[in-house]
Amino acid sequence: MIKTLMTLFVVLIFASLAGADIYRYVDENGVVYYTDMKLNRNAVRIIKNEAVVIEKRGALTDASGSKSLNSNSDLSAIVNEKAAKYELDPSLVHAVIKAESNGNQYAVSRKGAMGLMQLMPLTAHELQIGNPFDPEDNIEGGTKYLKYLIEKFNGDLTLALAAYNAGPNRVEQTGSVPKIAETKQYIKKVLSFYKGSQNMPAASKPFVVKKSENIYKVLAEDGTVLFTNSILHKKQAGF
Repeated sequence: MIKTLMTLFVVLIFASLAGADIYRYVDENGVVYYTDMKLNRNAVRIIKNEAVVIEKRGALTDASGSKSLNSNSDLSAIVNEKAAKYELDPSLVHAVIKAESNGNQYAVSRKGAMGLMQLMPLTAHELQIGNPFDPEDNIEGGTKYLKYLIEKFNGDLTLALAAYNAGPNRVEQTGSVPKIAETKQYIKKVLSFYKGSQNMPAASKPFVVKKSENIYKVLAEDGTVLFTNSILHKKQAGF
């Protein structure tokens, strides 16, 4: 359930709850809630609203401190280790890093994606990544997620890269690369860095579209915002 909801929550919550603490709660029926207020004692805070980044020379830097890359050899060593762990070509991981952040471990996108492989906050949480600005943690998470997407889309690298950029739900809905100019350009860029090809390969295997799960937004009278995968009554939400 969490994997199905993960990407959509990343976009919705960060757009709606920027600057707020975010809590995750699963009730006795297995319904998952993400909200900006702790609804009960079982809710777990997964994103803390504090100064984790500071502006420096036009970029964003982790204020809590993280290991800095001293050279390209440091990056290659980490990539080789993680690529071997998840059975991926190191050149592919390097290509994604190049396309995502151009090797800037402190990069932060407009949507909140962080670090070398541009992990969204909830993606990093679901992947159990402690510090997305730490090169080893970030590449661990990004490589693991990329491997998951490649397997999810039957080994089709084009669809996996589309999902990495636009989210797996959008790829599932169409069974192909979404008609998004940014996503198409992203795939071309990664493949150019990876193989030097300017052309996207055709999908090599058929992909069966799965039914997407609905996400609901609830706004309480006190201003609390809640996202869940179940139609809620106020009593269910704890309001």
